Amino acid sequence: MTHTLSIIVPCYNEEKTLSACIDRVMQIASAELLLELVIVNDCSTDESMQVAKKLEKIYAGSVRVLAHSKNQGKGAAIRTGMQSVTGDFVAIQDADLEYDPKELLKLIEPLKEGRADAVFGSRYLSSGVNRVLFFWHTMGNRFLTFLSNMFTDLNLTDMETCYKVFRRDKIQQIQIQENRFGFEPEIVAKAAQLRLKIYEMGISYDARTYEEGKKIGWRDGFRALYCIFHYNAFRLPMPMQFVIYFFLGGVSASVNLGLFILLFTSGIPLLTAAAVSFAAASFVNYKLCIHWLFRQNARWSGRLEIIYYTFFALCVGAFDVALTHSLAMLSARPVWAKGIACIAGFALNFFGRKFFIFREKP
Repeated sequence: MTHTLSIIVPCYNEEKTLSACIDRVMQIASAELLLELVIVNDCSTDESMQVAKKLEKIYAGSVRVLAHSKNQGKGAAIRTGMQSVTGDFVAIQDADLEYDPKELLKLIEPLKEGRADAVFGSRYLSSGVNRVLFFWHTMGNRFLTFLSNMFTDLNLTDMETCYKVFRRDKIQQIQIQENRFGFEPEIVAKAAQLRLKIYEMGISYDARTYEEGKKIGWRDGFRALYCIFHYNAFRLPMPMQFVIYFFLGGVSASVNLGLFILLFTSGIPLLTAAAVSFAAASFVNYKLCIHWLFRQNARWSGRLEIIYYTFFALCVGAFDVALTHSLAMLSARPVWAKGIACIAGFALNFFGRKFFIFREKP
């Protein structure tokens, strides 16, 4: 039976390796495996576009070239390519020479047999040849994989691998949002949420040094950490969500209490100081919630959601101010009164956001 493998090749300043990479990829084509290559030039500043256009002519009918007018990142290039692929399976091939395209032949076997929806290549399960480089880079990868597994409940060994092969009908169900290397934890999180049947196989890996053109950096590591939380936290059991919200709410509560102390000690009346500090904390809390915990479950449009949030915040704010005032009238020190109100408001905020503002989609 003949299958078509679509391969998306994100490309940014890879003039030295792009031609060799595409030549290697084309060598795996056969009568049983047709190839559809989509090179996405991410606004390269070298001769990558010219090289890609030559390859498009050489491999007419098999290679297509798409281009971005400005540099957006690997995730954006994959998103662009994903919109135009038509094959049975979809793979991602970096334009460098770190990954051997021959490995794709074994990765697609579980897909062809109908056993898997996705197959990931692992650089840490491989019995083949791997170039020895970057201890701390490897430890970072292992840590991010471990953290991702905690949130997705998968047991992957290499979440950050480039070689991820999917059934096209499955991968095109996923809306890719990340523009750079955050694509990797995002796609793993969303594949887990779709309950795809995922397999993992060892692959070889010929790593590049930064002098040789490696692009991923420490900022991408922090972004990956953010993406693991952002795309997974909302589906954790409620106790775990509460633990995460404890830290988010703690930041907001600190803003609330700190600003109150600053305003009150500056001579601002107690009720005014309590109201202003709570309003500032509510804004901080909303931004933290939508970025780190509940955003994926928002069911309303942004404008309506903010109206609901504002209404709820006003109710909790009235409670915060009233409790602060009542405790102060009972001879409690103003700072202690505000602190107790912050703690009570913390619990109200969590359950209000969980079950009212950011209720789970049916």
